[in-house]
Amino acid sequence: MKHYESISFFEFQRNYSTEDACREKLFKLRWPEGFTCPHCGNTTYYYHSVRHLYQCTECKYQVSVTAGTALHRTKIPLVKWFWAMYLITSDKRGISALELSKKLELRYETAWTMTHKIRKAMHDRDSHYDLLGVIEIDETFIGSPSEGVDKKGRGSEKIPVIVSVSTKDAKMLFAKMQVVESVNKEEIKKIVSTTIPKGETIKTDGLNVYKSLTNQGYKHERIIISGSDMNANELLKWVHIIASNAKSWINGTFHGIDRKHLQSYLDEFCYRLNRRFHENELLDRVITACANSNGITYAELYG
Repeated sequence: MKHYESISFFEFQRNYSTEDACREKLFKLRWPEGFTCPHCGNTTYYYHSVRHLYQCTECKYQVSVTAGTALHRTKIPLVKWFWAMYLITSDKRGISALELSKKLELRYETAWTMTHKIRKAMHDRDSHYDLLGVIEIDETFIGSPSEGVDKKGRGSEKIPVIVSVSTKDAKMLFAKMQVVESVNKEEIKKIVSTTIPKGETIKTDGLNVYKSLTNQGYKHERIIISGSDMNANELLKWVHIIASNAKSWINGTFHGIDRKHLQSYLDEFCYRLNRRFHENELLDRVITACANSNGITYAELYG
C-alpha cells in the first residue's frame, strides 16, 4: 500500500517552489522503480533539459512526466498546477475557479479547466473502490440555474442524484453520488451493478424503483417509511446527512452548478469525504491521483 506524505503549508512551499522540484515529484510517481520506456520497456534514458523530455536509449522514444496524466500537454507551469492542487485540498470548502484564477494569475477559463482536470483525477481514483457492508441508497435533488432565465429572477431546475453510502456498525465508510436523468429501475440497476458487489446488503426506502434489488443478487432491506414511527432522516441517516452537506458545500462555494458539470463537483465532494481521516495527506493523494489519471480534454469539457 502506498504511503502518502503529510504536508504542511511551509513544507509545501519548500518542496514545490520550482519547476524542477514539481517535475521530480511527478517523475517518482510515474516511475517509482525508475524510468521505464512506455514504448519498449527499456530502463535507461537521456534527459533533454531544454525540452524537459526523457528519451529512451534504445528506441529513442521521448516522453514527458505529464504525458498521459491529468496534466497531459499542459502549457501551464507545473508550479501553478501544484498550487492549484494545494488550494483545492487545503480548505474543506474547496475553491471556485474564479478565486483560483485570481490567486494564480490565470485566465478564468484556464483555472476552470484545471479544476475539472483535477476533479476527473479524483473521480478516477474513487472509481477503483466498491461499496461494502450495509449500503444505504436514496435519491435527492440538487438545484441548478435554469437555462434561458435571466440572472435577476433566475429560477432553478432540480437535478436527481442517487446517493449511496457504505456503513459498518452504523458508521459511515465510503460514499458515492451519481447524477441521473431520472430516478427509475434502469438507473438504479446500472449504479448498483457497477459500485456494489453481489451479496452485499442494500438498505432503501419503499420506493418501487428499488424493489428489484433482491432479484439482482443483493440482500435488500426495504423500509416502508409511511406509517413508521421514524422519519426518513432517521431510517436512512447517512444518505440524508451527506446530501444535505453536499448541497451546502455547492451553494456556499460555487453558488449553483449547471447540470452538465454537477457530477464533477460531486466527485470532488465525495473524494474529500472519503478521505476525511487523512486531511493532512490530501495534497499528496491528489498529486498521485493526477499522475495516474488519463485526464480529460478541453473538447470533452466544453463540447
